[in-house]
Amino acid sequence: MIVSVNSDPNRSEFDLLLNSTISELNVHAQKSSQKVATLLGRNLEPYVRDVMTDLAVGTVFENSIELIGGQKFPDIVAKKYYGIEVKTTTQNHWKTTGNSVLEGTRVDSVERIFMLFAKLASPIEFRCRPYEEVLSEVVVTHSPRYLIDMNLEKGNTIFDKIKTPYDSLRKNENPIRPIVDYYKSKLKPGEELWWMDAENDSKPSNIVIKIWNNLSLKEKQELKNRAMVYFPELFGNKGDKFGRLAIWLVTREAVICPNVRDLFTAGGKRDYTVGNEIYPKVPRIFLNLFDNIPTIVETIMQTSAFELSEYWETKTTDKTKLFDWIDLVAEHAKKIQDAKHLNIKQILTELVLK
Repeated sequence: MIVSVNSDPNRSEFDLLLNSTISELNVHAQKSSQKVATLLGRNLEPYVRDVMTDLAVGTVFENSIELIGGQKFPDIVAKKYYGIEVKTTTQNHWKTTGNSVLEGTRVDSVERIFMLFAKLASPIEFRCRPYEEVLSEVVVTHSPRYLIDMNLEKGNTIFDKIKTPYDSLRKNENPIRPIVDYYKSKLKPGEELWWMDAENDSKPSNIVIKIWNNLSLKEKQELKNRAMVYFPELFGNKGDKFGRLAIWLVTREAVICPNVRDLFTAGGKRDYTVGNEIYPKVPRIFLNLFDNIPTIVETIMQTSAFELSEYWETKTTDKTKLFDWIDLVAEHAKKIQDAKHLNIKQILTELVLK
């Protein structure tokens, strides 16, 4: 964490220092990308501090840049007034789970906080925006946390949605109440607020429990595509092959689906053409797979090998994950009697290389 020692004092000078820091970090990202790519999590904080300290020489912020460390918020403070919270991702996007809504570890003297975000996937890039401008929603792990989106458009923050400024909310004796009231006002019939209180569960869940039939067609298809990536056993013949998917929908996506099987098998068979080959009477679950290959491939490529290894319960790497997934699906499909005439591995390979 970086802390500054002022009172909205020297704001224009601090903005200049921040802009210079981001510019310098992006130069480092281009010239020393291999080194910068290793600066995951807390390893990046002292690096940012050092760059900022060098650039602060000759300014009012000289000798005031402090790395807070530990579990404190934010990570870096300048002149005991300005703070910088440092976040990283190894994925090619600008979203991550942020800090607690309660801010119980906030450094007392800090009044203005900025989010410095490092996207360590190629091309490596650094961005920085005021903290309150990039908080889009609230999700729940063991406590309510903000969801960070560095591409968030003005007017779309969680604070805009609950019509309460960030500084007012954080100083509220019960900052959770306005958030709960907001999400409660958005509930559809049959929905409840979801509060996950599993202390060992660090993955975020939506705060609202939804019924499958209330989702849009786009939301339904996105979840089905992700399911086909995460759970290759769906293409096998085990009696409990939909079990892990059903649990994932509830615990990770906060979606209740009364009959998960129908999502993939309802609709019957039809012929399917790949190149010059016509495959007759293809089961619906494989038609759903083939028809959505581009999005499925994109999901695989944007999901870390570590996360996929957890879902698949077998080791994969970023270089091999696409074809590892094809092998897993093909292996499970061998046990489906109605798919005996299909060479699933060949079909999927042709479709992904199309």
